[in-house]
Order: sequence, then structure tokens, then C-alpha cells
Amino acid sequence: MSPRAVVTGSSGFVGRALCARLASVDRVSFASRDWKARLDNAALDGATVFHLAARVHAAADENAFFADNVDKTRALAQAAAREGARRFVFVSSIKVHGEESPGRALREDDAPAPADAYGRSKLAAEQALRETARETGLEIVIVRPPLVYGAGARANLEALVRLCDTPWPLPFAALHARRSFVHVEDLARLLVDCAEQPEAAGKTFFAAHVEGVSTFMLVQLMRRALGRPERTFSMPPPMLEAAAAALGQGARARRLTRALIADPEAARRELRWSARVPIDQAIEEVVRDYRARHPH
Repeated sequence: MSPRAVVTGSSGFVGRALCARLASVDRVSFASRDWKARLDNAALDGATVFHLAARVHAAADENAFFADNVDKTRALAQAAAREGARRFVFVSSIKVHGEESPGRALREDDAPAPADAYGRSKLAAEQALRETARETGLEIVIVRPPLVYGAGARANLEALVRLCDTPWPLPFAALHARRSFVHVEDLARLLVDCAEQPEAAGKTFFAAHVEGVSTFMLVQLMRRALGRPERTFSMPPPMLEAAAAALGQGARARRLTRALIADPEAARRELRWSARVPIDQAIEEVVRDYRARHPH
């Protein structure tokens, strides 16, 4: 790997963990209006480019997702190829496959089926990268993480912690469908492996713990770490989904009730990588961070 790395999204949750592992980092911000000028001034020659910046959960229309997640990715890749970058590592998402796995763990060569604008934009960004690689010879590596855990995790994971940090009984005892996860440090380690190892060039990898976790397990672990009683009861998943849909929260409920599992075997076989941080440790870190920011 080149001793010099160029990182977009360096101030984000995953970006901070990645940059802590790199010897020399040049940061390029894609969040500002002058991102094109910043890209023009970036020193890409011989560098390893890690592209983490993306529009994720913000409310936006399809055009905004494609502008941020596809157009900027294509521009960065073309600049990297033109300036002689060594390799381009792109953080995509398991959501290029949608919100459910097909009765087994997903594999990297399964047909994509994105279910929302974010997933569609990530798939289109992958396609733009492959086109650039074919046209220019730029070495690309694509990593598709599922939900990323660890201190500093926000969004849906923090919302579930807030819900668990209440005395209310929760209707999750029957939710045993598992979803993949990865700890932020394990993901950062895989990104570095993808940059360093020759075998990674041109490949796509899932960054997932070999075990999945169900919503019921998550609630148990969170409430235990929060020092609260478990207090769950059973509601059949279809009933829970119907109730949530009536409140306009159907998609969020399905992320709790349905399986989304990825097979990390390719990363183990090709790169000798495997996730090390177990779910109970990851949840303890999430809860400690939450408590530090929301003390009683």
C-alpha cells in the first residue's frame, strides 16, 4: 500500500476509525459546494484512495442521492485514474441487495435488488466504478458493509438504544430473524486489507461478522448493558409490520422483523480477514457512548 492515502468522509464514524490506521492521510471534503475545486487540488498521484463520503439517511429525493453518491464517485474515480492513483477502495452497502436475504446468506455475486434511493445510488456508483476501471485500468475494490456498530454509532442504532432505555415493555420477543453486523474497527481493518493486498484488486467483499443478530437479541443486550429489565413480549412479526405500516413506519419495522444476512467467506478466503469483535462487546461500547452523551 502507498504510504499516502486520500480519504473522503474522514470525519464520519467509519472514516475516523480508518484514518487512525493510516500513516499519512490527505482529506478531501465532498460535503462543501466547492468539492470540485477541492478534488482538483487533491494529490492523487501514487495514492491509495478511500471513498467513504456519501449521502445516507438524510431526507432527499432520488436526484440528490445520485448527485452525491454516483456523480461524485465517478468524478473521484476518473480523477484518480487520470492522476495515477494506485488503488481505489469504495465503501458501498449491503443495501444494493435490498432489505432481505433470500432464505440464506447473501453472496457478492447475487443479483442486486436495491429497495430505496440510497441502495440504488450505491449500486449505480459501483457500476460507474467498474466502467471507469474497464476504461482506464484503475484498480478498484468494493466493500459492502451491513449495519456498523461501535462507540459513535448513530441513526437507527441509537434510536433503538433510546427505546431500550425506557421502562416500557417492547413487543420484540418473537423477532428472531437475524441481520448481519460489523464492528467499526473490523471494517476499518478490512478497508486497509483491501488497499494492501494484491488479491483484492477488482473484487467485491461483504464486511460482516460470521454471526448475525436478531432484534430480540439486540434488545436483550442493550437493556442488560443499560441496567434495565428485559421486559419484552411477543407480537407476531406480520402484526407488528401491519401496525407500523399504519403509522407510516413500515420500512423501519421490516428492518427489525426480517433477515438480512451476508456471507463474509470471500474476504476470509481471499484476504484472510474475519471480524473479531463480538456483538455483546459492540453493544456495550454503543451503550457506554450513549450514556456518556445522555447521562441521567
